[in-house]
Amino acid sequence: MARIPGLDVDIVPLNLGCNTFGWTTDQSASYAVLDAFAAAGGSFVDTADGYPQWAPGCSGGESEQILGSWLADRGTRETMTIATKVGSWAQRKGLAAATIHAACDDSLRRLRTDHVDLYYAHRDDEVTPIPEIAGAFDALVQAGKVRAVGISNLSPDRMREWLTLCDTDGLAKPVALQNEYSLVSRRTFERDYAPVAAEHALATFPYYSLASGFLSGKYRSTADLEGRPRKTGAGRYLTPEGLAVLDTLSTIAQAHGVAPATVALAWMLAHGVTAPIASATTPSQVAELMAATTLALDPAERVALDAASTPFA
Repeated sequence: MARIPGLDVDIVPLNLGCNTFGWTTDQSASYAVLDAFAAAGGSFVDTADGYPQWAPGCSGGESEQILGSWLADRGTRETMTIATKVGSWAQRKGLAAATIHAACDDSLRRLRTDHVDLYYAHRDDEVTPIPEIAGAFDALVQAGKVRAVGISNLSPDRMREWLTLCDTDGLAKPVALQNEYSLVSRRTFERDYAPVAAEHALATFPYYSLASGFLSGKYRSTADLEGRPRKTGAGRYLTPEGLAVLDTLSTIAQAHGVAPATVALAWMLAHGVTAPIASATTPSQVAELMAATTLALDPAERVALDAASTPFA
């Protein structure tokens, strides 16, 4: 089990990403994924107000709406830990105090709840000073609308300014960091962000943990990606270096009788990640993700994966 600082909540160390809801999974398929996740012991879900504004026919807010409907229909709000975000939705862009407050109220309505467990600044807004951002998040905590605060995609310097200000002024201090990290995207996280997380005891919940599905092993050629929603994201890694990582993943996965995605997430957990974020479109994929929480890689397997992913470190 893992613990989210400031929430006193123990979770199975897998954060289910809900960015597919309303995009590659309709409401029925999303319910099936959530049901499978909860049945397997999962309790931590991650969404954002803007998900999935990039999808044809979507404008943002659909993911929160589907999740909120499931929580209400299944009566599971009290057993689930909900994370959502503000700052990157076109209709609530930026991190001005008024935007943060209005966006939070919008999210609460869509999620059908009176509070969010973890509320992230999704993308930085360098026009807005850190004291204004930190003060707005603190006010939400004091009002009981947010239990804990998280940071995503701010520069290390802006993160440190926020964290230091909270220490000096007694504001609600962020407890979690969400940035990109995976076997094929190591350098920035390990060099710039992991030290800040360690210094301030932040939980880490990285996104793109499976590199837009590339680390599932499904995509080994451009033909495999034709017509797929994740063509652009996964296609970035169709290089000799990326395929070498897949080869190592596949070898270890076969030795354990699990999927490559399971091994990729287990590697992250072995490297100190609190709970990687990964999404699923079917219950069988949920099972592959959850299997990572109990898979113990031996030292030689970790070394092999570290070596294969060195070009990305």
